[in-house]
Amino acid sequence: MAGSGSFKIVVGVDGSDQSKAAMDWAVEESRLRKGEVQAITAWSFPYVSDAMGTAWDYEIFQKDAQAILEAELERVKDRGVPLTGRIVEGNPAAALIDASRDADLVAVGSRGHGGFTGMLLGSVSHQTIHHAHCPVLVIREPGTD
Repeated sequence: MAGSGSFKIVVGVDGSDQSKAAMDWAVEESRLRKGEVQAITAWSFPYVSDAMGTAWDYEIFQKDAQAILEAELERVKDRGVPLTGRIVEGNPAAALIDASRDADLVAVGSRGHGGFTGMLLGSVSHQTIHHAHCPVLVIREPGTD
């Protein structure tokens, strides 16, 4: 368990409906436990290049991640739970696994942006389940049985 004395839930945030559902659950659970929520948004440079030598504006990826995180924190800010957010450059699963070292629970959507329809779990949730240092709750897509 986290050593901060407060029940800490880490949530993966990517702007998808699944990550918003994970955040909603985490905020409510933290409110009931008098805990706190830390939102993690990861970003990385694309592995795509083109033959024309197009120059990427790499700052845009970090700025987009920051905007997603800020919008999500703004959405849930008035629910009576201490919230923090962190932007991490790198693989989303690795960021959540690393953050799980200081958490009591990780909440993640079953599929975020980039998931394939029909998959039971996305790669981020799958990797997090198997490698996190604390329990992981996977929130299924809203409206599914």
